Amino acid sequence: MRNLQREALLKRLKRISHHGLLLCLGLLALTLPAAEPVDFQGSAQMTPFDEEIIDYPHVRATDPVAVLKRKLDYEEIKLKADEKFGLLPSLLKELKIPQSSQMLVFSKTSLQRHLIGPKNPRALFFNDDVYVGYIPGSQIIEIASSDSKLGAVFYTLDQTDPVNPRLRRDNQCLECHASTRNMGVPGHLARSFIPDEEGKVDMFSGSMMVNHKTPFEKRWSGWYVTGESGKMVHNGNLMGEAAFKKQEAEPGYLSNQKELKHFFDTAKYPQGGSDIVALMTFEHQAHLHNFITRLNYETRIHLTMYQHTRHLHQIVDGFVRYLLFADEVPLPNPVKGTSSFAEEFQQLGPRDSKGRSLRDLDLQTRLLKYPCSYLIYSDPFTQMPPEAKELVYRRLHEVLTGKETGEAYARVTKESRQAIREILLETKKDLPAYWRE
Repeated sequence: MRNLQREALLKRLKRISHHGLLLCLGLLALTLPAAEPVDFQGSAQMTPFDEEIIDYPHVRATDPVAVLKRKLDYEEIKLKADEKFGLLPSLLKELKIPQSSQMLVFSKTSLQRHLIGPKNPRALFFNDDVYVGYIPGSQIIEIASSDSKLGAVFYTLDQTDPVNPRLRRDNQCLECHASTRNMGVPGHLARSFIPDEEGKVDMFSGSMMVNHKTPFEKRWSGWYVTGESGKMVHNGNLMGEAAFKKQEAEPGYLSNQKELKHFFDTAKYPQGGSDIVALMTFEHQAHLHNFITRLNYETRIHLTMYQHTRHLHQIVDGFVRYLLFADEVPLPNPVKGTSSFAEEFQQLGPRDSKGRSLRDLDLQTRLLKYPCSYLIYSDPFTQMPPEAKELVYRRLHEVLTGKETGEAYARVTKESRQAIREILLETKKDLPAYWRE
């Protein structure tokens, strides 16, 4: 079996001695736009996820949507249709996704782009594991879920028959959701496009992948944004050449929107806004989900090819840097959302004996009060191969105990390192024994 897996991988990755692979990945990384720095050398290289080692198309998914699908198939539960929003409210409730997480994107960039525009934006809702896309007037609800073995898994919910709705896994989404844009794995996309007045985008002019490292002036083109952001300049709520030119003369003139009624009919949506705090949270975690998948895949490939993980230190260091927000762009001004998202997000915990949580928001100078991602508690992280998790915990321990003194982690202050370590010691049960010594 191992020989067969080795041969399958060799078909995808030609000339694959380890040093040759690193050279190939390095050359590919140099071709990426300077505005989108990679997280580690080779992160733009496609992984052979459809080959035998990962076998994405054939492995049974176990993510939350897969669990829901089986319950629906065996009629253990029923989704209830709402007169106004169809199956959306019932679906969100079953998946434990808050309606307050609503974000609105009007650029024509999804499977159902013909239905999307500034007057009929696509709504996205999410929690730590699942993303749901809803468009008024469509019979299809799009869903992406994070699986502990596969990474992002995609589904569609057909509402044509609301009594017996059909929830299906849809690998066709990989045409866009498995590329160098999302670390070469089946993953999530958070992008910023410059749209015209109708929401159309020039796909050849390029797009900006967005995460917590992206400058705010390059975020949210093609998105509606509501909330207070002071003098912070971003591209939310802008459409058409005239709007972007006016932005140059009057920076942030469409920022600080409390509502969106003057743009479109907000009654078509469960919420009236597109919360800025939800957007910032979504951008952070979408990229980290991709990073978890990439580390998972790399570990399994290296164990099959080389029977060790000694060559993964670079990706692990990049992973820990992202996990600890070491390269996060500071907030130029405090931000405040327009929904209850921030309050609901913080209530989820877990908390230590001092009442602290990695979900505590800062929103004054950065996203989180204690800059370590809450996705460290997620199933995709917890279920990573033990060899990968040990490398992450070892590197994380070096940083949090002060053994790592390099410039790369300079923004993670001594106080933050101590607080994060204390919180993890009380709330993360699978830490290695040396963390407690």
